[in-house]
Amino acid sequence: WALERIDTPIGELKSLAERDYERNLQALKQACAAFAPGATIQECRARVASRKPPDGPIAAATRQVDQLKRLVLERHIATIPAGLQVIIAEAPPHQRSATAYISVPGPLEKDAPSIYYISPPDPDWSVEDQQQYLQSEADLMATTTHCVWTGHILEAVRSNLSGNPLAVFTYSYAYTEGWSHYSEEMMLHEALDDDPEMAIGQLQNALMNDVRAISSIGLHTSGMSVRESEQLFRDQAFSDPESARQEAVRGTFDPGYVLYLLGKLMVVKLRDDWLALHPGSSLGEFHEAFLSYGNPPPKLLRKVLLGDADDGRPF
Repeated sequence: WALERIDTPIGELKSLAERDYERNLQALKQACAAFAPGATIQECRARVASRKPPDGPIAAATRQVDQLKRLVLERHIATIPAGLQVIIAEAPPHQRSATAYISVPGPLEKDAPSIYYISPPDPDWSVEDQQQYLQSEADLMATTTHCVWTGHILEAVRSNLSGNPLAVFTYSYAYTEGWSHYSEEMMLHEALDDDPEMAIGQLQNALMNDVRAISSIGLHTSGMSVRESEQLFRDQAFSDPESARQEAVRGTFDPGYVLYLLGKLMVVKLRDDWLALHPGSSLGEFHEAFLSYGNPPPKLLRKVLLGDADDGRPF
């Protein structure tokens, strides 16, 4: 409530996360059936994971950024500000705790590029561990969508250009992460034509966010232990042991990662309600409206975009 004006009861939030998990799990089964008929989910995911970009992650990310930008513009998914430059670079050694991250100019910087950083594997690791660390083409596509088009970089630059003076000083976890995770699924449908291999990469992230939400709620309201959270990530998000441990521990100091999922669900409901209020409008027009106000909590943005039609329900 303090950060996002969400007052939905905890039990209802948990039910939302559990229902979304089942939705994404069924979608993953369907994508695997199309990509690898007869294979188990684990075998299907292993097959996708083995398909590493032959030209390496930096070249592949550069190719993906160009491809996605072209599709965003051709299909009128969103407006990309003129002159917005994105550089794809290898993360420096001191900043490789994440697989990928971004650096976006501040609102007072003029003509500075945004940077999409990709972290290479640690050269001290074994060859096998280095190869396993590298993202597959599908996983990297989901990351590129999340970080660049139409995710964080587009959202952050549009916020800087919104003219809202408060956007310089504010940050909504639900808005920024919700939009970027919404972008992953939306771009799969609108730009990548539901390609089964790309869907598997996107759905892996979606399942992770579902489990983050369930774990955060469990750790902070239901007496879930860190060990139980770790097992949840291994069993339900198909995480490797090290990633599961990291995610469980993160939940103890970042309970807000529940908003990765809740923010996305808020964007989806706002989109559906806005399109129902504006019959004949396009998805791109909704995206323009959504990105025009800086980065307010989605609950507050509902009041602006829906007016008297706002039913007060964020989900």
